[in-house]
Amino acid sequence: MKKGSAFNRFLLLWTGELISSIGGGLTSFGLGVYVFNTTGSAAGMALVTLLGFLPTLLLSVPAGVLADRYDRRLLMMAGDGLSALGIIYILICMMSGGASLYQICIGVFVSSVFSALLEPSYRATISDLLTKEDYSKASGLVSLAGSSRYLFSPVIAGFLLTVSDIRLLLVIDIATFILTVISTAVVRRGIDTVAASEPVSFKESLRQGWNILSAKKGLVLLLWISSLITMFLGMFQILAEPLILSFSDAATLGMAETICASGMLGSSIILGIKGLKGHYVRTLGVSFILSGLFMTGFGLIENVIPICIFGFLFFTMLPFANNCLDYLMRTNIPADAQGRVWGITAFISQLGYVVAYTISGIAADTVGTLSGRGVGRGSAAVIIIAGLGQALMAVMILMSGNIRRLEQ
Repeated sequence: MKKGSAFNRFLLLWTGELISSIGGGLTSFGLGVYVFNTTGSAAGMALVTLLGFLPTLLLSVPAGVLADRYDRRLLMMAGDGLSALGIIYILICMMSGGASLYQICIGVFVSSVFSALLEPSYRATISDLLTKEDYSKASGLVSLAGSSRYLFSPVIAGFLLTVSDIRLLLVIDIATFILTVISTAVVRRGIDTVAASEPVSFKESLRQGWNILSAKKGLVLLLWISSLITMFLGMFQILAEPLILSFSDAATLGMAETICASGMLGSSIILGIKGLKGHYVRTLGVSFILSGLFMTGFGLIENVIPICIFGFLFFTMLPFANNCLDYLMRTNIPADAQGRVWGITAFISQLGYVVAYTISGIAADTVGTLSGRGVGRGSAAVIIIAGLGQALMAVMILMSGNIRRLEQ
């Protein structure tokens, strides 16, 4: 496949995931506001997020093995298409008079089970399509697509909620699944399916993937540090919304999230056009340190203006960190093992999210109650601690010789 044609197919695939990310962001925002207004608790929002994330984590390893054994594009189409079932279930409950917390949890859980098929296949497909020289640019665009759920979705959802209700957001999200499946099907027609050179058992395939990963100490260390950092990021992700909703409304929250997330837009565009040419480890460590300090600033003052400033700076750093992580991992993994190794790395690096989603809401509610200042300031206190913790963990990246050697 010619280089230009391959990158064009990547852009088509990316466009589908961009649309899907925006649709998913509408649902995520709408459900967050709905649950908080219904329960008044950060723990309720955290529970929904946890159940939406847990299947993706638990199934990431087998999904990675499947991505190396079967047609990756078919797995992506199945994951995208079937994940709409959970959203349809929530919509039916909403149209029947309102969805309870447990019904929302069921729908989100079902959707996440099928979405778990997507991520390893998507990342491996990028490696199928592109050359090493295009990895950094592709990573910048992938980061932009992922950030769209925070950049575009909140302001769109905030506006739509002023003229309609959450049911409209769910309908739009369901429609985006269809567009994503179509774009993946078109890309699939231009890529030959790569079959495994010889059939191996699931257990053996998984063992091979772990051996490839563990052969480089720097990769394993980077993964565990990343897992701790994702714990702090997950706390911020969960508690930013109840912090703002505690003194403002959904429309203001949507605007604030869009302003904050727009920090990712500029850096993602720069990375998508030029990419990085070196110093990946140094850039990774510095980006995480700065984003941690900006996270701390986010929780200091109960005022939307400094919140937006620190949030903007925080999100500006993330694409640089994600780009460097993606490059260091991708260039140290053989092409024929991309699926299973990405599945293992996703499982390890995202364990921190499980911890964050489990404890952050409870911690914020508890701190708010004990201090007598409410869930908003309880959320702010946890965010401040998380930001400082992330900055300290990022220093370890800069100090590790094993991680620096990954760049070679």
